[in-house]
Amino acid sequence: MQSGLKIDKVDPAELAVAILGWLANEPDMLSRFLALSGLGPHDLRPAMADPGFHAGLLDFIMQHEPTLVAFAAASGYTPEQIADAWHRISGPGLDSGQY
Repeated sequence: MQSGLKIDKVDPAELAVAILGWLANEPDMLSRFLALSGLGPHDLRPAMADPGFHAGLLDFIMQHEPTLVAFAAASGYTPEQIADAWHRISGPGLDSGQY
């Protein structure tokens, strides 16, 4: 269902860079991300070349509402912009009927 609101689209890769920068300044969140992803700090720079890693960063933010709200407040992006970028980079889900 369309809400009729227009959302300024954000490039998912640009948003992924912003998320990683935010995580670098949030040690507890960075530790959580590394634990959930199985990556080490040395893996982050090379991983930024992978669009799948970008999707993983957005997924990390979207899967925990307090994290989404904290990132949105710190970054200036709206939760709607983040959700839109997440949907575009992640592709259709199983419940979308578009797979």
